[in-house]
Amino acid sequence: MKELITIKGAREHNLKNISLEIPRNKMVVFTGLSGSGKSSLAFDTIFAEGQRRYVESLSAYARQFLGVMEKPDVDEIEGLSPAIAIDQKAHSANPRSTVATITEIYDYLRVLYARIGRPHCVLCERPIAKMAPEEIVSRVIATTHGEGAADTFEPVLVFAPVVFGRKGEYYQLLYDLYNSGFQRVRVDGKMHSLKERVNLSRYKVHTIELVVDEIPVPKGGEIAKDLRQRVAEAVETALSYGNGVLSVKTKAGDEFTFSTSHACAYDGFAFPEIEPRLFSFNSPYGYCPHCTGLGTEGLFSEEDCTKCHGARLNPAALHVKVANNNIVEFAALSIEQAMQWCIDLDGHKEVSSQDLEISVLVRKEIFSRLEFLMNVGLHYLTLDRKAGTLSGGEAQRIRLASQLGSRLVGAMYVLDEPTIGLHQRDNERLIRTLQELRDLGNTILVVEHDEDLILASDYLVDIGPGAGVHGGHVVAAGPIPEVLKNSPQSLTVQYLTRAKKIPVPKERRKVIQEKLTVIGATENNLKNVTVEIPLRRFVCVTGVSGSGKSTLVNEIVYRSLAKHLQGSTAEPGKHNSIKGIDWLDKVLMIDQGAIGRTPRSNPATYTGTFNYIRELFAATPEARMRGYKVGRFSFNVKGGRCENCEGNGQIAIEMHFLPTVYVTCDVCHGNRFDHETLQVVYKGKNIAEILRMTIEEAGVFFKDIPWIDQRLKVLNEVGLGYLTLGQSATTLSGGEAQRIKLAAELARRDTGKTLFVLDEPSIGLHYEDIRKLIDLLNRLVQKGNSILIIEHNLDIIKVADWIIDLGPEGGAGGGTIVATGTPEDVAKHPKSFTGEYLKKLL
Repeated sequence: MKELITIKGAREHNLKNISLEIPRNKMVVFTGLSGSGKSSLAFDTIFAEGQRRYVESLSAYARQFLGVMEKPDVDEIEGLSPAIAIDQKAHSANPRSTVATITEIYDYLRVLYARIGRPHCVLCERPIAKMAPEEIVSRVIATTHGEGAADTFEPVLVFAPVVFGRKGEYYQLLYDLYNSGFQRVRVDGKMHSLKERVNLSRYKVHTIELVVDEIPVPKGGEIAKDLRQRVAEAVETALSYGNGVLSVKTKAGDEFTFSTSHACAYDGFAFPEIEPRLFSFNSPYGYCPHCTGLGTEGLFSEEDCTKCHGARLNPAALHVKVANNNIVEFAALSIEQAMQWCIDLDGHKEVSSQDLEISVLVRKEIFSRLEFLMNVGLHYLTLDRKAGTLSGGEAQRIRLASQLGSRLVGAMYVLDEPTIGLHQRDNERLIRTLQELRDLGNTILVVEHDEDLILASDYLVDIGPGAGVHGGHVVAAGPIPEVLKNSPQSLTVQYLTRAKKIPVPKERRKVIQEKLTVIGATENNLKNVTVEIPLRRFVCVTGVSGSGKSTLVNEIVYRSLAKHLQGSTAEPGKHNSIKGIDWLDKVLMIDQGAIGRTPRSNPATYTGTFNYIRELFAATPEARMRGYKVGRFSFNVKGGRCENCEGNGQIAIEMHFLPTVYVTCDVCHGNRFDHETLQVVYKGKNIAEILRMTIEEAGVFFKDIPWIDQRLKVLNEVGLGYLTLGQSATTLSGGEAQRIKLAAELARRDTGKTLFVLDEPSIGLHYEDIRKLIDLLNRLVQKGNSILIIEHNLDIIKVADWIIDLGPEGGAGGGTIVATGTPEDVAKHPKSFTGEYLKKLL
């Protein structure tokens, strides 16, 4: 096998006919400005071709389920391995998917509970034990034997329950028992002779136990053969009359119940067969019949199911316990707690040595998966956390942990910013994990901006020099130490070697009296937090992953303000009150969600630029002569759009059992408008040609139209000049979508008095883009607005006016305020992990 992956003539998206060699079985990092072409090279070229070749090597039968994969625009790639992409779009929106199911931990847990779980009666909570008749004989003898002298005997009564908690007189039943040779019964706890008539009330509930035998068992010495035989016969008879259940009573008054099936001897509750599917909330055998395993009242409801209270399983499944926990209680533990539970199982009094022997392999599988999740910094997640609530970074690291568990060798892993959402402290663990995956004999390709991960890689490929049309070239490539010495032309290298850096402000804005005060926040892991948030300032909320940042900022501050100021219906997280809301007019969440719900949304429509462009076209002499109004130039309504593709430019062809194929519309050839509409031109260009312009080109083209120029200028300033005006929302990264939203806000008339809430805006951004983002945020503050931002990126944290640091740990170990103050204050704090890393930069 070649030691190199050789790429010749890569032209996918904006790549400029790139040819490149990268080493196999090494960790290779792709860097460069946002939009420079890193992902086009790593994912759309190398990964796509690796996956396509692997699929082509399969049989025709297997290929029909995987679909036809298009060849990327590249002349040749040699030395490829089967490719696995671990991106941020991995998590499932399926409401049944959880951390435990994605990582297969839940599958192993189901086996563990089926093999060594102890069932308990659903009605009376008593343990239910299933025994062979021979075991019962030994246990009956053991109830008194071994406690005294061999010549002293103690009578043991053997009962068979023949009626259990039912109404009736039972005259015939008692008569039949007498005729079968039995002498006594115990009815509702009282002994009766069968020779006399036993009168029972017809409408009362009764329990009738047949006295099968009264056996004198010696207190010590050897058990005689004939005595054991007598006990065996009594047990056999009692089990036969008692439907697999019997009980014994000693002279001392102790009672013991034994069963050959999983049935409660006290109230007759019969357990279904205990097998793995009993613990599955996807199986009718295991799920709660009321909510069919969703745990909520309906598919999209937030309300817990009234029967299982969110546990998702039926009562029988919830009454099987290992070490006093049922499977739902285990799944509610964090990764860290679950590991400790597995360790503590060894000495637990409820777990026998035989149970430990039976479960040794399944426990090993569960433990190793928990260990991998710990290694990628997810110790704070609970196993029952729903997949849909995970951040992109968390979902990606869970998939990474699953891959580690598979121990594949000779594969090529392609990762997209795996450090997203990770505090600097947890980065080291993640880096070790990736290096371990490499050392197994795999090639790791990482698209990344994080300095620690870049410097820990073996080889660097820097794409640029600019973004979009200005990118797509290899600026620098080589082993890390060499590239740092010999590539002064690379913007990334300039930042890595500190030739260029984001400056620390000479002085911070002073904190003023305008502030929000959150009082008594207790949602999720927050421990009755009270904190002040200065307004008209740049405030950064920091802390290790899972420390409670998102809960405080998104679920409490943002939702409360949105409810008070904008009448939002989303309920805020638990807290007592927020003071100081009167200082604000509105609150805006600038998140990384898509800029529109359909592929028709694009930068031009989202920022409102397209309305003005359509007005310009409607005002041209040609349009006025033809009687075309503004609507004629919209691809969303009938009139001017191509009706063959309904203004999409593409047609979706349903392939039934194959994936949907999108082909360019053969009527408008991807232009989206009909022939007549395209006849109208403004300054020599029709509406389709305008939408194909980059924002940068359009900025020059429309420089004389103030209301268009103003919007395009801001899009350029946020570093998005390389996008086209008509670029579909579905092709934009989260970081690009977030910056389009910021630009739209900056272009609006500003009232000041707005609180902008941002969750990790550094995602997907190069150092140079972060510098631009910081300038933008500062501009918003200068206009009298407030910025509240959750962030792990130290370059952003160091320029903030004020920091609120949560922690000290994630999950149960977090949820308290560790430090507040300027970056300098937090850097001096002895218990702040953020401060420890910040110190090096200030």
